[in-house]
Amino acid sequence: MNELKVIGREHIGKYEFTGIEGGFGENKKAMLVKDIAKIHGRLVKEINKLIKQNSQRFKNGIDLIDLKQVISNNLFSQYGFTKAQWGNANNIYLLSERGYSKLLKILEDDKAWEIYDELVDNYFNMRQAIKENQPSLVASKRLEIMEKNAATRKANLLFKIAQATNSESSSQSLLAQAAKELTGEMTIPIMKRKEYSASEVGKLVGKSANMVGRICNQLGLKAKQPGQNEYGRWSNSKSQHSDKEVPQWLYFDEGVMAIKTANKEMNKR
Repeated sequence: MNELKVIGREHIGKYEFTGIEGGFGENKKAMLVKDIAKIHGRLVKEINKLIKQNSQRFKNGIDLIDLKQVISNNLFSQYGFTKAQWGNANNIYLLSERGYSKLLKILEDDKAWEIYDELVDNYFNMRQAIKENQPSLVASKRLEIMEKNAATRKANLLFKIAQATNSESSSQSLLAQAAKELTGEMTIPIMKRKEYSASEVGKLVGKSANMVGRICNQLGLKAKQPGQNEYGRWSNSKSQHSDKEVPQWLYFDEGVMAIKTANKEMNKR
């Protein structure tokens, strides 16, 4: 582990926190959970709980470090803690940019992404470039990050709208636009066809599911197993009386229409 160094109080917009370098690599920036909690308007114990609940996602020494395990107990004041705060805490986590990014995916709210823009643009990635007097690198990196974050937020918004719309075609179009924001390519998802069980078809034509199955067999609508055709497809589903999966024929709109037509002919007789 690289040596930790407190670089003083950082101010990014309206956010103030303890700037820390090292721990995750030379000149790599890090943030204390207590500062992250304050910035996001959360309790420290809430953030710590989220980290522990998702402990399998955070790699020690890469995503986070528990300061209580790696630094002397008499250095608590350098990191902005009182003696009581340090002594009463079970864990005092320090997160790398990678660790903070993972935490954001768990928090996943609009405010979290807005804050991420500020911190990544102005703290995690910019400080070293400024030290090295590379203004062009600062400008290009900032633009790259801003564009990437804007695209992610736009794709997320399009996805939410797609999930909320009742129009299948509109939903697919929105999902394609979301894919383009993330990949640069307009990927048109395969339109999902409406499918009906024999019971659902029976309700539409006023027959039992068993009778619908008989009509279907008489008309020869079913494809060979496994497979599908214009009238429907085979699917595995759990048996009503056991955990065993059994093949079930699902009807497309064309299959429903064929059953309806045959049912009308039967009623005329």
